Amino acid sequence: MHNLGYKTGNPALTASVFRDAMGQAGQDRMTLSGTVHKTALSLLILIMAGSTTWGLTPDESMFNIAMWGGMLGGFVVAMVIIFKKHLAPMLTPVYALLEGFFLGAISGMFDLQYEGIVAQAIIATLGVLATMLMAYQSQLIRPTENFKLGVISATGGIALLYLVTIIMGFFGMDVAFMHDSSPLSIGISVFVVCIAALNLVLDFDFIETGAEVGAPKYMEWFGAFGLLVTLVWLYIEILRLLAKMRER
Repeated sequence: MHNLGYKTGNPALTASVFRDAMGQAGQDRMTLSGTVHKTALSLLILIMAGSTTWGLTPDESMFNIAMWGGMLGGFVVAMVIIFKKHLAPMLTPVYALLEGFFLGAISGMFDLQYEGIVAQAIIATLGVLATMLMAYQSQLIRPTENFKLGVISATGGIALLYLVTIIMGFFGMDVAFMHDSSPLSIGISVFVVCIAALNLVLDFDFIETGAEVGAPKYMEWFGAFGLLVTLVWLYIEILRLLAKMRER
């Protein structure tokens, strides 16, 4: 049995989420199969939305609407879900839809510059997901407390680095090693992809914990949302890494 002192690098899946949910009455409880089905449905919505916006990229105005609307709208919806988790059944599909718009636009832009890169990124993302799932199920990677602490620390460091880069950009200072195709930049991208992949292991373990402790049924949607957050991050980082490698 997992304990509820669990930690995860994913801001959507924190230990307090299941601990708070345990105090709520209700007969229907979270299951692994239910979470898998809801994750699959969310991914289907995301893919359909992404496919719809794929062809909009040559149209600059439509591209901007899809990209900024999806990104900002997705962020707002994500914040609502994180703080109002009981709304996850209603808002997770909305989040998937908005992220699909965003990813479809971004993917179209990348594919215009580097033909075939999106297909490679999708295959790589699915490959990483399958590999991490098998590694977790076979206990090849064990989410021990030290493992969790390391991944959480690295994830926080990456978030801080991105925040500093954004702030410096506002003042006209370009952090070249974050965007160019130098060995340092590629090395950083490889590291970020690895950390995003390891976050999947933490997400799997957290979802399993929720099912074991009998969290409320709506937590299946919340678990699906948390996993979707990590997958979106992983896909974007893989896309950026492949683009840097194409430029060399």
